[in-house]
Amino acid sequence: MSTRYPFTAVVGMDDLRLALLLNAVSPAVGGVLVRGEKGTAKSTAVRALAELLPEVPVVAGCRFSCDPASPDPGCPDGPHGDAPGTDRPARMVELPVGASEDRLVGALDIEKALADGVKAFEPGLLAAAHRGILYVDEVNLLSDHLIDHLLDAAAMGASHVEREGVSVRHAARFLLVGTMNPEEGELRPQLLDRFGLTVEVAASRDPEQRVEVVRRRLAFEDDPAAFAARWAGEESALRERIVAARTLLPRVALGDAVLLQIAATCAAFEVDGMRADIVMARTATALAAWAGRTEVTSEDVRQAALLALPHRRRRSPFDAPGLDEDKLDETLEQFRGDAPDDDPEPDGPGDGGPGGGPDGGGGVPPQGEGPDGPAPESAEAPESAPAPAPQGPGAGERAAVKAGEPFRTKVLSVPGLGEGAAGRRSRARTEHGRTTGSTRPRGALTKLHLAATVQAAAPHQRARGRSGPGLVLRRDDLRQATREGREGNLVLFAVDASGSMAARQRMSAVKGAVLSLLLDAYQRRDKVGLVTFRGRDAEVALPPTSSVDAAAARLEKLPTGGRTPLSAGLLKAHDVLRVERLRDPSRRPLLVVVTDGRATGGGGDPVALAARAARLHAAEGTASVVVDCETGPVRLGLAGTLARELGGTAVTLDELRADSIAGLVRDVQAAGQTTQTAWRAA
Repeated sequence: MSTRYPFTAVVGMDDLRLALLLNAVSPAVGGVLVRGEKGTAKSTAVRALAELLPEVPVVAGCRFSCDPASPDPGCPDGPHGDAPGTDRPARMVELPVGASEDRLVGALDIEKALADGVKAFEPGLLAAAHRGILYVDEVNLLSDHLIDHLLDAAAMGASHVEREGVSVRHAARFLLVGTMNPEEGELRPQLLDRFGLTVEVAASRDPEQRVEVVRRRLAFEDDPAAFAARWAGEESALRERIVAARTLLPRVALGDAVLLQIAATCAAFEVDGMRADIVMARTATALAAWAGRTEVTSEDVRQAALLALPHRRRRSPFDAPGLDEDKLDETLEQFRGDAPDDDPEPDGPGDGGPGGGPDGGGGVPPQGEGPDGPAPESAEAPESAPAPAPQGPGAGERAAVKAGEPFRTKVLSVPGLGEGAAGRRSRARTEHGRTTGSTRPRGALTKLHLAATVQAAAPHQRARGRSGPGLVLRRDDLRQATREGREGNLVLFAVDASGSMAARQRMSAVKGAVLSLLLDAYQRRDKVGLVTFRGRDAEVALPPTSSVDAAAARLEKLPTGGRTPLSAGLLKAHDVLRVERLRDPSRRPLLVVVTDGRATGGGGDPVALAARAARLHAAEGTASVVVDCETGPVRLGLAGTLARELGGTAVTLDELRADSIAGLVRDVQAAGQTTQTAWRAA
């Protein structure tokens, strides 16, 4: 068994360590979502937490970790009766991003169920995580259908497996911990709200602290066992403190004045629903127990709000999570009432313990001076510098303008039937959706087509000697259901930022339209990319990514000016799509060109060059939409000509709105099918 990095040896990251420890004290807090840049020890800290959790009493031999004191009456391995109990270490189960549905929820043996009526069930990761930790690294990249199962289990505390009339249910209560890099995309709001607490982590900018991180990591890699032994004392003390706080937790009083502060805070920040109030109450109670007190204070409420509310305040995918601390302090002061003072004397096990003491709000978790002396003080990391604006060559550059108000757009989809990642844009063969037919399974059977299976087995019953009511079934009779749902696509924006687009009011409307399309891409689980062209060249402002936030940020800072190298923009988009086809051949692209259709610069005949570049996309069957930004009483219709060369369709900014373009999807599909037919004929 590999040695894990000690929790107390983690340098800095006070909020992360405190949030994890509060969940260890009170699992009812509801888990932690850790957001931060890559390489900040998010996974290291989470994995280290499992070593601190107390042992779990379980029924001997039960695959579903039933508690001997109160076994699950519906446990598939039950009934347990007076089965003996045993203690085992708390588990931390990791859910891989690419896991299958059967791996998560478990699998039924359909053949045995149909032929013998036996519920042969192999438990999945949800069963393994019961009464422990379920850890999802890169949780924002998890497939939609797996997220749905997580939501169901987190809400009900149980997992249900239903397959063609065969049903299995088992308990699945776990501490959900997820880590994510926001640059790779955001979480669905439904799952975001399931995490009790959230913390933002970033690498320290303090050189001394960075040196200490490197020193400890190298020492651990040189001799993991020896390094862990040096921190064993601190780990043991922290483990004992968690047990003591758990014991104290039921005695912590949550007065009416404190409850009023919690309710007023949630109302002041306009969070949806009541889950935030409940999570804040549980977190404040855990903070008091962690500090060794039996009474919750205003400072506990403040700390609980900073951990429980930021991720619940996102009103749109482009809103950064966060909390106005001045507003928080004003609200707490206004509704202080008879709330306890923030400096009571501790009366429990936290007095004088590591990271405890009379600090009012529970304080930061133990940093662990350890055998190497005190760690450097944590330096507050500055905010990440904004992405630099694209700086292509060309004269007459103008400052970036703000995007106009986003609006709901009509659905743009790729024609045909794809097989890409599950999403909500274009038609595709998927694991979930409406059943359209059946086929012989190529591997393990996952979705049984019952009617087709019975039809395949029926002609052979007499030859197989059937004498009773049961169906004599063979492996060759089984049929897999084929289903049709929706896939996510790669939406690549090619945005004209030249001087002809530079009128401030016009560019604001253009950015508002692209922002609206980005919002639509977020909701439909697409990847997005951004190519801009102006001056003499084009550049990839954002390579294809799942982070719609990043695309919106690059768009906001996009300057304009110079000539219109339309051909360069189309060629750059072609290069991006070519590379992406190699990386992810199943994800179909949708090219959205935002331009007025003018082409200048680039040498030779710029209009002819643009037409030739457009025909490259048409030849490969790329679905395309041209958003025509031309305005004024006299219009040249160049964007429409470009759309015909692309084999796509053109739509004006006004027509892009959902209530204005009833036939756009049909036009895109018809144009794409015409292009594909012409290409096959050629």
